[in-house]
Amino acid sequence: MDWGAGLTLLDRDAVAGESLRVGSNRPHVVIVLPGLGAGGTEHVVNVLANQWAARGWHVTLVTFEAPGPPPYYHFDAAVRIERLGLPQMKRSRLGAIGAGARRIFLLRRTLRKLAPDVILSFLTRTNVMSLAASRGLGLDVVVSERNNPALQDVGPVWRFLRAKLYPSAFGLVTMTTGALNYFSPAMRRRSWVIPNPVDLPATGKPRRNGAVLVAVGRLVPQKGFDLLLKAFANIRRDFPEWKLVIWGEGPDRAELEAERDRLGLQGCVEMPGVTSRPGIWVETADAFVLSSRYEGWGIVLLEAMAAGLPVISFDCQWGPREMVDNEKDGLLVENGSVDALAQGLRRLLGDETLRKKLGAAAAASAARFTPEYVMQNWDQVIHAVLAARGNKELSPC
Repeated sequence: MDWGAGLTLLDRDAVAGESLRVGSNRPHVVIVLPGLGAGGTEHVVNVLANQWAARGWHVTLVTFEAPGPPPYYHFDAAVRIERLGLPQMKRSRLGAIGAGARRIFLLRRTLRKLAPDVILSFLTRTNVMSLAASRGLGLDVVVSERNNPALQDVGPVWRFLRAKLYPSAFGLVTMTTGALNYFSPAMRRRSWVIPNPVDLPATGKPRRNGAVLVAVGRLVPQKGFDLLLKAFANIRRDFPEWKLVIWGEGPDRAELEAERDRLGLQGCVEMPGVTSRPGIWVETADAFVLSSRYEGWGIVLLEAMAAGLPVISFDCQWGPREMVDNEKDGLLVENGSVDALAQGLRRLLGDETLRKKLGAAAAASAARFTPEYVMQNWDQVIHAVLAARGNKELSPC
């Protein structure tokens, strides 16, 4: 089999075989992730890459996706993007093994060519493949878990490989202490807890006094939109002026649309898909709800708070409790309880004064998670790797 077939390198200039290792004050950071679509992981990678490139660092993004539409988030022209041109992983075990092996082969070839100072890898399966691909190359890999490892089902094979390979990583980054504590001491001997950043609005635009409740996320069971539909059905007669808009796309669309119709919500629940540009949903919302069964962080909740939206969320593991101080800057309700969510929504939608109070407090609270604060934490990760390699000085911010 020709493992190199279909390899598409560099949407932006590259020289085959050229090592981009640079001096200690201008490090070369390679970031590996599945693709560059819409999502919390892609957002934080966008922030990191653009900030580091603005300092003059060499930043290369390596993704498994094929060339196609431009990234959902805008990247600085100095950020190099390499797409390995691979199809999605197969669902069958045998197909997944073959696809995984090919990914590892092509990723190893790319990492050998790039020879970076630091490799940052995001998401469980990609982390496993990054560690396997870099073995024996003398490269330091920091892996980042972006979900709830205790509840996210990655399957027995990936779970086994994660347990075997994570101890070989230079370090581990999670977004919450709960996620970090899930891992064995061997996996977290060098670790950091770094939340996702949020972009604060440039101006304090006052919220309109409308009646649009918004939820955002992939249409998958984790996001709990089936529970949200049931809760909204319980209160809709009391709030006929309110409509629910669920932004996002995913494999459960048909099932969720059928549930919406079964509950008689066709006229008051919209599912318009993915927004045409990041954050457009904030401009159309008057309140926000997070109905996830579990989270790694829940960046959309923080984005809503930063925009001054009143928020309500399931108290799921992990993320919401780190962001929301219950009854002060948002509402937390019993995780997974349709009745509790319906009661919370009834309070929120029925009390304009409460919405204004929570929204103002949420905007102030979200300022804790600025990109500048989060960048300082990620800089510490890069410092640790370079210090271990003997490169102790970085260019100033």
